[in-house]
Amino acid sequence: MTTSTWAVVRVLRDRNAGLYLAGVVISGFGTSALWLASGVWVKELTGSDGLAALCLLAMWAPTLAGPLLGTLADRVRRKPLLIGANLLLAALLLTLFAVDSPSRLWLLYTVLFVYGAAGVVHDAAESALVAAAVDRSLLGDFNGLRMTATEGMKLVAPLAGAALFAAYGGPSVALLDAVTFVLATGVYALLRVREERPQPPTSGRRARAVEGIGYLWNHARLRPLVLAGGTTMFCAGLSGALLYAVIDGLGHSPAYAGVLYAVQGLGSVTIGLASGPALRRLGGHRFAACGIALTGVAIAARAVPWDPVALVCSAAIGAGLPCVLITALTAVQRGTPNDLLGRTAATANTLLFTPNVLGLAAGAALVELTDHRPLLLTLGAVLVTTTARLLQSPASADRTASKSPSDANPASHNRSSPALATAPAPAASASGLPAIPGEYRQQAPGTALPTTATPGPLKARRAPTAPPPSPRPTPTRRDTSAVRSLPVGLPVRRSRTVPPGCRPFPRPRGSWRR
Repeated sequence: MTTSTWAVVRVLRDRNAGLYLAGVVISGFGTSALWLASGVWVKELTGSDGLAALCLLAMWAPTLAGPLLGTLADRVRRKPLLIGANLLLAALLLTLFAVDSPSRLWLLYTVLFVYGAAGVVHDAAESALVAAAVDRSLLGDFNGLRMTATEGMKLVAPLAGAALFAAYGGPSVALLDAVTFVLATGVYALLRVREERPQPPTSGRRARAVEGIGYLWNHARLRPLVLAGGTTMFCAGLSGALLYAVIDGLGHSPAYAGVLYAVQGLGSVTIGLASGPALRRLGGHRFAACGIALTGVAIAARAVPWDPVALVCSAAIGAGLPCVLITALTAVQRGTPNDLLGRTAATANTLLFTPNVLGLAAGAALVELTDHRPLLLTLGAVLVTTTARLLQSPASADRTASKSPSDANPASHNRSSPALATAPAPAASASGLPAIPGEYRQQAPGTALPTTATPGPLKARRAPTAPPPSPRPTPTRRDTSAVRSLPVGLPVRRSRTVPPGCRPFPRPRGSWRR
């Protein structure tokens, strides 16, 4: 059994993880179907490409308010919030049966906007609930499988939604999505997780949103990951806008984009299965950096107008792009306190996914002004630079934390020794080695001892040295004055002292000692 297969088995054996993945598959199927059918629906009613594109904008616009919407996931218990959000969306989708003319498209846009806002709250509550319901050592594997399930639904659900729309119209797709939300609600209700009622807030919603932003920005390991992920998604959006120019260079029709997207989806499904073992082996920063570098090389190679290269690049982009997303989400779940997790997760999602939409818009404008090949090479160079900056950030602690909670905190193995569990790390000396108490080093001729800075003007003191060894205790000499006073030549008999009440052990007969 391979490592990836064993990781999948471990996750599916966890009851909460298996149920949650089932809910993701069910609700993701309906969401992907509606995502495609809504644009086709508007196009069929109005014939306008711009109005059809507004459907995607209506669903993505609430992401900008992620830090503010995420505060709701920290004010109430997450499991009831998930169930309530699913039931709300199921009821709202039924109102789309009234959309039968262009004059009622406002209802479709309103439902899609609420759909997007509920999705932001839903994702924040999901991240917080998963961190509490799933074993922390399985979070990397779980997030990888979640990515696999989501990308797998993107390969199947749009085709099913298009077929259903062609046969029965837009309301039938809305009904399918509503049914998937009801089924997902039943699955979430089976989760076994204990949640304490959150404390009532002591500050306003805006101040609580700022707390989530501040925690993410001031965190030494989360900030580099999220910023690198946002940069990667921006470049991916720009590259996606240039896709049809790449297809023109290959000499194919626009329908060839479906083949490239399918290959890219297969790459994402594959890396999702292997992400858990890769996170444990490489660590978070290195795993994310490898994915970003792979994406950058693949985007730059798309400038080569050759079909095999285009297919390989699509698979490489699909495999490289999820790496930083999985790593960032797992790091946020592991490194954020429970009372801040909803706001922090929503902020991270905003910083990760909003640049993708901005990149699509910027790419749509740039592709009309310049050739796509220099743009692709520039995007590849930007991503390689992002990889180098991410590798320069502190990654050792993140690599340890990606293995398991016990490995991430070695002090947890020494619970019986509070002094050992809470001892601070030794400071680095001037030579770069840790200043270990009692360590003796040879001093090169003509060099001074390393000094450490102390408070005060221009003061320096010698590095701590080992304490002087304690003197050996002087052995006490036995008193032999009585023996020396005996005449020379007389035997010395040692008396055997017997405690009172005890009989001396008799010597056996025939003993050689008389």
